[in-house]
Amino acid sequence: MSSVGSAGSAPDERRDRPGHRDYEVHRDAWGVPHLRAADPLTLAYAQGRVTARDRAWQLEVERHRSQGSTAAFLGPEAVAWDTFARQVRLDDTARRCFEALDPDTAAWVRAYADGVGDGLAEGAARDPRFAASGLVPTPWQPWVPLGVWLSTHILFAGFPTKLWRDRVGRALGDACLTLFATDGPGTAGSNGWLVPGDRTATGAAVLAGDPHRFIEDPGVYQQIRLACPEFDVVGLAVPGVPGLGHFGHTGTVAWAITNAMADYQDLYVEQLRRDEGDGRGTTALGPDGQWHPVHRHTETVTVAGGDDVEIEVLETDRGPVVIDGPDRTVSLRHPPRVRADLGFATLRALLAARTVADVDRAVDGWAEPVNVVHAADTEGGLLHRVAGAVPLRHPANRLRPVPAWDPAYVWQGWAPMPAEPVQGFAVMANARGIAAPLGVEFAPPHRADRIRDLLSGSADWSAADMARIHNDTHLASAAPVLALLGTLSGLTPAAEQLRRRLLAWDRHMAADSTDAAAFAALRTAFARRLAGDAEFKELTDPPAGPEVFHPWLHLLPRVGYALEGLLTTSLLPRLDRAAHLRGALEDIADRPHDTPWSATHRLAPWQALPDPDAVWPGLAGDHDCVNASSSVPGVTDLAARGSAARFVWDLARREDSLWVVPLGADGVPGSAHHLDQLPLWAQGELVPVVTDWARLTKESA
Repeated sequence: MSSVGSAGSAPDERRDRPGHRDYEVHRDAWGVPHLRAADPLTLAYAQGRVTARDRAWQLEVERHRSQGSTAAFLGPEAVAWDTFARQVRLDDTARRCFEALDPDTAAWVRAYADGVGDGLAEGAARDPRFAASGLVPTPWQPWVPLGVWLSTHILFAGFPTKLWRDRVGRALGDACLTLFATDGPGTAGSNGWLVPGDRTATGAAVLAGDPHRFIEDPGVYQQIRLACPEFDVVGLAVPGVPGLGHFGHTGTVAWAITNAMADYQDLYVEQLRRDEGDGRGTTALGPDGQWHPVHRHTETVTVAGGDDVEIEVLETDRGPVVIDGPDRTVSLRHPPRVRADLGFATLRALLAARTVADVDRAVDGWAEPVNVVHAADTEGGLLHRVAGAVPLRHPANRLRPVPAWDPAYVWQGWAPMPAEPVQGFAVMANARGIAAPLGVEFAPPHRADRIRDLLSGSADWSAADMARIHNDTHLASAAPVLALLGTLSGLTPAAEQLRRRLLAWDRHMAADSTDAAAFAALRTAFARRLAGDAEFKELTDPPAGPEVFHPWLHLLPRVGYALEGLLTTSLLPRLDRAAHLRGALEDIADRPHDTPWSATHRLAPWQALPDPDAVWPGLAGDHDCVNASSSVPGVTDLAARGSAARFVWDLARREDSLWVVPLGADGVPGSAHHLDQLPLWAQGELVPVVTDWARLTKESA
């Protein structure tokens, strides 16, 4: 076998170490890497090395994010994240989790990290952002992949929502704690569906879906194939992490996940006694009524173009302190820190899965984040279950910060993970359902209901048909606004004309729809008027506390996402919804409403180094559509979140499977495969999953 090239060959001194021997790299027409090696360790090394060649900038940004050192090359704007990452002790937690791995999994992760380290120089030479920022890549420590996973998901379950609910409770009363419940601005969802073989054209199951995340450049998912004598798997990897944890197809079994919307991270209000010179140091009052030592040290965040920032890191018996302000001190307790486990043994086990039973056993060891899992195999096996670690504790823990010194709020073990048989179509879209006992806030049922309705229209589905569901733009959440709109009378002629037009709208957020754009304009004006109501005056102050929590704490986005609930709740009897909608309609009535939705609903991906000259496409869809390209109602029509990938796994013939990512397989700006999938993704099209090695191009040594 030959490696990816002489410039990227592993150093000779590593040739005798497992996982560092030769391997083959093949690519399809979209630049997707297909890796073939003699054994799993070599393959893990190859995955790390090829990922570093393709995505060195992304990997190094993610490493620095996990270590809290991005400000050293990104400047003052990155200080807020670095401060949080250090105070929450991401890197230390990753190291603990790595040290607790079983030897085989630890060797596998280490091989991947070694591959990344050996490929970074070649990858950095391809990417101009290294020179522009002054970033110099360095070899990875073996726990960095765990740090990347942890930093990617530490805010995934949205624990700052508890700060928002606490604020709402103080302003409006405890009855209103979940008044703004929604899968709002700081969480990520997904669609997923399983079509059993008795409802497909081939007689074999089809799995399909799309994870919804913040769209990033480079993309957060990497199309890849990993093959060795023990297994041959295609799927979507998280760059910086070995294996294919979320979405994969081994040929005989395929799996996919969505966010279960479980609540598994708690905030505790701490009572601290600062060092009083008595030799005891800083202590915290525990649930046993005793004062216990608090870990304390300081760290320095280096800032490019600014002064260094010294921060204090505190950790009580509950967990790291994430808020230490004049009003209160709050610590975070979350399963990886408590259990020293991120579930990485599952990542390795999934690669060798042959049946649904194998997948089921593998995900028994999953930890973070908590997911709903679908799986199907070529023998007719089907799986629909939840996987992850959720603590058993007082219900109040799920709602808001609780007192650390009260024994009522101590964790009491771990919740069993629900499972249920697949009867007909199985759908997962972050709504209440199988995971309901584990969470508080879920997505509205619209996406899940719409997927079920669409699937029920046929019993002869094929893999190619799944794009019809991916691309559906029906916006069921518009119904309450339009129902209230239908009651208005006595409007100006322009407002009445717009009212009639919107009531006749087909409720599809199609890219070329001017009616969809007009509805979005009304929704924005309506949300702004509601947010200005006197009922919410105590929630209008700018957020306090750490900046990374602010996306959960602004009133206007919360109102924009919660419009449905705010229109139907009985908890706000003085809120004159009709008057606000009337005012919003009159606000926009005289504007021209002749531009399509895609003119303002444009992709706005996150970039560590923003490119001011980048031009991104307009999109169809909206937050509660199956095609969930999500803006922030009331704030902007730009879409920062959406389908971070789309996939279709065919269990009849793996080569009939399909996928697409928002940008491309290569993370380097200007490269042939950096943006080549973007037009297809924006139009809702998919590309084939190629599995025939003869149809791939082998990279020469």
